[in-house]
Amino acid sequence: MIMTRTPFRISFAGGGSDLPSFYREEPGMVISAAISKYMYLVVKEAFANFFRVSYSQTELCDDVRKIQHPIVRECLTALGISRGLEIVSVADMPAQTGMGSSSSFAVGLLAALHAMRGKNADAGKLARQACDIEINKLREPIGKQDQYIAAYGGIQFIQFMPDGDVFVDPVICSTETKRELNRRLLLFFTGQTREARSVLARQNQRTQANRTQLRELCQIAVFMRDVLRAGHDLNEFGELLHQAWQIKKTFEASITTSAIDDLYAKGIRAGALGGKLLGAGGGGFLLFFCEPDKQESLRRAMDGTMEIPFSFEPQGSKVIYVGEEHWSSVEAPFSTVMA
Repeated sequence: MIMTRTPFRISFAGGGSDLPSFYREEPGMVISAAISKYMYLVVKEAFANFFRVSYSQTELCDDVRKIQHPIVRECLTALGISRGLEIVSVADMPAQTGMGSSSSFAVGLLAALHAMRGKNADAGKLARQACDIEINKLREPIGKQDQYIAAYGGIQFIQFMPDGDVFVDPVICSTETKRELNRRLLLFFTGQTREARSVLARQNQRTQANRTQLRELCQIAVFMRDVLRAGHDLNEFGELLHQAWQIKKTFEASITTSAIDDLYAKGIRAGALGGKLLGAGGGGFLLFFCEPDKQESLRRAMDGTMEIPFSFEPQGSKVIYVGEEHWSSVEAPFSTVMA
């Protein structure tokens, strides 16, 4: 039996520039952080040659091609696995809330399947394979940042190049700067979930119209990285977060709602310097940057909205348990696995 733990993420700026409709013409840039909320995957060889896949529902079938969960089916197919498995997932956060859960699932499952074969896939390979499955195989209208931050962990400045290369650079800053940034970030659940696919599909269609604003978000991502490197005035980070959200809201009408705008405005009036809705938009989690002496006022302004404490997670997807019995070879040779 293999168990993996893969972090969820918060993205600060640059989202949308990781879509191929943008980075195929010019480099995209995002700054993101893995956090201490996780997707757990357990993979175990089945007693008989069948597949049991348990997530929000449970599937039982005797053929990979019959598996309804698209990411599970494509991960098993990509690695040439046909021997029966039991696959169980448990998450700290709900799906469809802007935390990158589907990509954390894909990365974590791939890590577990490689481990079942006696291999330790590195972060770059996991991210590339997850991107290929979600974007190329499943045709999801999503970007690449979620797969890479889930695989690498930490606080990363990620660049997406026109030739398809992805450069992942850790944001180098002091432990004190990271601690103080973490202390100033508060996360609240809006109570709304949304289907990211539809929101992102509309954003994709408007990439050309939004290209100037996307360039501005890339530049804000660079500024945020530089603020953290310098570590002098973190309040500038909060102001940049606010600027980025004001720009992103203009991309497409479904990114925000009147209820979310009202919550955000309450947070700013209560003393937050900036914030944003995580993920594609339309619902999920609101992230605020707020100085410690004003945080109680911010919490009161949120009017009972659930707060989610978190810390930064320095590690990406990792195997956290290996049982005594697991197989390390399958019918297809390992050389067939996509690099």
